[in-house]
Formats: sequence, C-alpha cells, structure tokens
Amino acid sequence: MAKLRPIIAAILLATSSLFAQGKRPLKLDDLARIHELSDPQISPDGKWVAYVVGTTDVKEDKSPTHIWVASYDGREDRQFTFSQDSESSPRWSPNGKYLAFISGRPGPAKHDQVWLLDRSGGEAWQLTDTKGHLRSFEWSPDSKRLALVIEDPDPNNPEDQEDQPVAAAGTSNPTAAHQKPPKPPKPIVIDRYHYKQDIEGYLLSNRHTYIYLLDLATKKAERLTTGKTDEVEPAWSPDGRWIAYLDDHSPDPDRDEGSHVFIAEAKPGSVERQVTPNSSRDQRSHLQWSPDGKRVMFIEGDEKKFAAYNMPHLATVPADGSAAPSRSPPIEDLDRGISDPRFVGDTIEFLVVDDRSVYPAELRPGAKEVERLMKPPVVLSNWTTAAGHIAALCPNDARPNEVCAFENGALRPITHQNDALFSELELGRTEDVSFEAKDGTEVHGLLTYPVGYVEGRKVPLLLRIHGGPNGQDEHSFSFERQFFAANGYAVLNVNYRGSAGRGMKYSRAIFADWGHYEVEDLEAGMNHVIAMGVADPERLGVGGWSYGGILTDYMIASDPRFKAATSGAGTAFTVAFYGTDQYIIQYDYEIGPPWEAKAWETYVKISYPFLHADRIQTPTLFLGGERDFNVPVQGSQQMYEALRSLGRETQLVIYPNQFHGIKRPSYIRDRYERYLAWYDKYLKPPTPVKKAEVTAKPTSATR
Repeated sequence: MAKLRPIIAAILLATSSLFAQGKRPLKLDDLARIHELSDPQISPDGKWVAYVVGTTDVKEDKSPTHIWVASYDGREDRQFTFSQDSESSPRWSPNGKYLAFISGRPGPAKHDQVWLLDRSGGEAWQLTDTKGHLRSFEWSPDSKRLALVIEDPDPNNPEDQEDQPVAAAGTSNPTAAHQKPPKPPKPIVIDRYHYKQDIEGYLLSNRHTYIYLLDLATKKAERLTTGKTDEVEPAWSPDGRWIAYLDDHSPDPDRDEGSHVFIAEAKPGSVERQVTPNSSRDQRSHLQWSPDGKRVMFIEGDEKKFAAYNMPHLATVPADGSAAPSRSPPIEDLDRGISDPRFVGDTIEFLVVDDRSVYPAELRPGAKEVERLMKPPVVLSNWTTAAGHIAALCPNDARPNEVCAFENGALRPITHQNDALFSELELGRTEDVSFEAKDGTEVHGLLTYPVGYVEGRKVPLLLRIHGGPNGQDEHSFSFERQFFAANGYAVLNVNYRGSAGRGMKYSRAIFADWGHYEVEDLEAGMNHVIAMGVADPERLGVGGWSYGGILTDYMIASDPRFKAATSGAGTAFTVAFYGTDQYIIQYDYEIGPPWEAKAWETYVKISYPFLHADRIQTPTLFLGGERDFNVPVQGSQQMYEALRSLGRETQLVIYPNQFHGIKRPSYIRDRYERYLAWYDKYLKPPTPVKKAEVTAKPTSATR
C-alpha cells in the first residue's frame, strides 16, 4: 500500500493539473457575457427576492435591464419582465399583492412610468401617466398609495413639449406624414449659481422636483405640499400618517446645498415642518422611521468644506422636532463611514466601509460598542430585510455581484447568474498589501497577479488609480483588474490618502493639497511591489479615470519611470474648470475663488502637471466623454495639446454623447482595447530577432 501512495499522489496531481488546464484566462468578449445584478428587494413574507439584471445587447449596442425574482431558499430563479425596453426599481407592495417597477415601455407616455404586476399572474399594466420625469416612488404602509418623486418637464427638451407633432401610423418621422417639423429648442437661460450637473445637464430656476401622492384606486396624483424648492427621498411613517423627506428652504439653496429633514402630513396640500436645524453640514440622505414612529434616522455628511472627503455619519432626530439631531457615540467611535442603516426593532443595523471591506454591523439598545456581524474581507451592499430574512449583494475578488442570504454570520448564494461563465475562467489572484509612505503613514492596497504567475518572475506592473478621491478599492470583482491580469500584467490598486475606509483624518489629509500625499502613497506602493520582486522596474504603467486620471497626470509629471499612461476624464489648468464643471461649491469652500491671492497660489500649485508638462516624458493616452459635465473633456484636451506641442507621444480619444461614465457597450469595449494596446506597445516591446535567425539561409519555400 505504501508503494501505491506516490502513484496515487501523482495521479491526483495530474488530474488537478488537467482540470486547471480546462480553464482559460478572461477575454474581452466575456465583458458582454457578465450579468450585472443590482437593487435586491425582499418580499414582505421573506420568501422571494426581486432584483435587477443588466445584460449587454451587442447587436443593438445597449445595456437593457430586466427584473428577476428568486426564492429565498435559492431553488427558484426566473425572469419576471420581458419588454423591449428596460425595467428597474422593483418594489413590493407591503401587502405582498403587487410588484411595482419603473419602465419606459412603449405607450402614450413619453417618460418612464410606474407599472404594476399582480403576483397572482397576468400582464403588467401602466399605473402612472406623469408629464414630468419620474425619479422614484415609495409604497404607503397600507399599499393604497404611492409617493412619487417627479421632476418638472424640461422646457429645452423638444420631447417634453406637449405640442410636438406625432408621426402618423406606419411612418418613422413627422415630415413623412406632411406635418410641421419639430420646434427648435429654446435658448438656455442660466441664472443659478450651481447651474450644471453631469447627466442632468443645465439646472434651471424654473424646474424643480416635487413629491406627489398617487391614489391607486382613482389614479389621481396631487402635490404633497405647496413648497417651491426641490423635495426628494420620501419616507412613510409606520402608520402612514406622515411623510419625511429632504428639502432645502435656505435663501440660496445652490450655495447652501445642505438638505434638511422635513415632515408633512400624508395628504395633498400639507404644510411641512423642518425637524433638523440649519447647519454647516453637507447633504443628508437615507431617511428611516423608527418602528414606533417617534424618530427619524438618516445619514449626515461632514462640513461643506470637507464634502469631497465626506465620511457619512448616522444621526437621529425626534419626529416632532423637539430636539436637535444626535449621533451615537459607539458608532462615531468607529471613525468609519456608514451606509444602508435600518431599524430592526430597537436595534440599528448598518454597513461599515472599512479598509477594503464593507461589513454588516449592529448597535443594540444600551450597548457601548458596535458589534461586527462578519469578519473582513467581505463587501456587502444594498441589503434588504423582511420577516427575519436578509438578502444583499455579495461580490468578491473572483465573482461579480450575486444576491446572497445573510444567515448566522455567513453568506449563502441565492442567485447564480454568472456561475456558468466563471466556471470557465482562471483568474489572477488578488491579495492585500501594506506599506509605508516616506513620512511613515501606513497605506493599504490590493495586488492582483497575472494569471499563471510564477513566483520570482518579474512582470510588467500597472498602477491603476481609483477616482473619488473619497472611494476605495475593495474586495469586489473588477473586470479591469482581471482583464489586465489575463494579459500578463500585475495590477496594483492603492487606497491613497483621501480614500474612504481609513477614518476622517486619513481622508481629509489632502484637503486643498491635491497631488501631494496621494503621489507619495502611490509611489510607496509601486516601490513596494518592485521590492517584492513582482514588478519589473523597467516596465511600469499607470492609469485611472476622474480623480484617478488627475492623479495619473500628477504621477507622470513626478516620476519619469513610467513607460506608458492612460489618463481619463482628468483636469489640467484647474482654475479653468471654475464655473465650467459641477464642483463650484467645492472650489469656493475648499480652495476659494481665484481672484483671492491665496486661492490663486493653490490653483497654480495643484495644476503642476499642465504648467510643467515639459517634465512629462511618458507616452500618454488621454480620454473623455464629449458631454461630461462632471470633469469636462477640456482637461484631457489641454493635457493632450500640451504634450503634442512638446512633441511627446500622445493621443486623445473622445467618446461622442457620453457623460462622465462611459455607458455605451461598444465604447466600453473600445476603451479596454485601447488601454491594452497602449500598454502593450510600450511595456511589451517586440522580442528582438536573433542574429542567427537573420543570417539563416532562406529555404526553397521562401526564395
């Protein structure tokens, strides 16, 4: 028997090797096969979870979304909506009879509407017929009404005008039916301080968002209040008598931009009352009533000047406004951002953003410490609960979002939308890395190895930088990381100072001092991976989007070692963005207006990649969306033109009709193709032909 053991071991080793060989690296074509799951919603009885699945239609070059419903036990999972248009925002009625959702299905309405599906069977039917843009909706506790958030029609959009001609049946345009051509858009008149926002476009004084109450029996919708400012995020009290929502009644909401909690009786024409005081705090969000209806819980931001480095805090306020909002000391002691809070009886449950993870936690009444419900690494989001059951999105380094049940401190998959694809793939291994910046600050990141990496081999390294800056690279699936890993690159993601998940001081460290500590942290991470013997110091690349693009420009202006860079949606001469992007409030609160001498010095200092472009030797690909109001494409244009003027190797790619986030599937694919081609060109030079091969005598076949 002893003699057989080596033979058995050899057989097992060969079998496992054959199994591994059956897998393959990720390909760009796999991008269109990945299903993007979002917005899980558990039914009132806890037996079903509705969720949204986004797919890619390569032929039509679009990304439709449809609603699926899975049983909580994971035994059933089926598609619920099948229209030619997309559906989103599934919401169960509290009595469990209906599943409502938002869709722009063909019909008389010009915009998205609320549709209803009866759980007993039958087709969905259109419930609302709003003239403005439906943003969201919330069921009343008795399932008889909806609170609708509706934005006024856009006077500059011809599609929003009632008198636009309609083509005759069987024709594709009005002129084919000998009707008048559409009226041209009206001139855009601007008189607001904060007047533009990415995707939303120009913000007009005569266009607002209001809350309406819709009676399901009569289908009549009426305004909740008679206010003149924007109302958002309605939340019904447990007894259905009141609605809490967010609004801002300050004299100039554009300059204040700090929403407050209001409460109004749940009937048309109510007079609202403000229950949170005016303060220097930034936005509030995510309103939740306590089960007894006496308190309202919400997420509260930091002071406005720190809005870009905001760490969300949990606060509660009496529903009658009898006291100021209060924060819980045990939660504040975490010094971490909070999301998705909810009451479960008197216990408060929430998610904690903490150092590459997002874990669930709870605070019980009278407890002096927060209890962590799962150990990192873990990333949860969008959790939903009913009848003692909890579901959430649960990605990891090797899998995109799926819906999981959270039970007894562990996760159990409910959906398996991506199992078939990922069973084919061999992915690069991702691990935590930690290192010190030159001032001794401890910095954390993630390192993804190339697929099939052999220990001790030096490979090309890509430093890929996240945006924000107040975000974090975490233990969730990244197609970008794995795509580069599949093509022979190690990928380093660094949560530089300014990132979330490491506390308030860490995030605020870069306040009005962009491109300083971030560069030191990124440099330290790169040097660490070189010292590990993984990165080839002669083959270093860098890239990112948004603030990641900005930092890419800082890096190539600071370090000549990079052989290739890709910079997307970054800035250049920062002062040139004052009034041309959506960050006017940040400029004024964090840096100051440029006519102030001290502010001007800061604008010049943080613009050094553009003002010292002559330092840059790295071949750089610049990219941007044509209609980006977040970080306008002018930044990439300026940097491109500077390097072109200097005779450097560079290229500029502009994606037509795209905003800050590139959404068109063919453009998403194009961007990955360009990234890889650019890096391959400069980091993987062709293998030189050996002399013997050059001098070899030609064969008869080659004469």
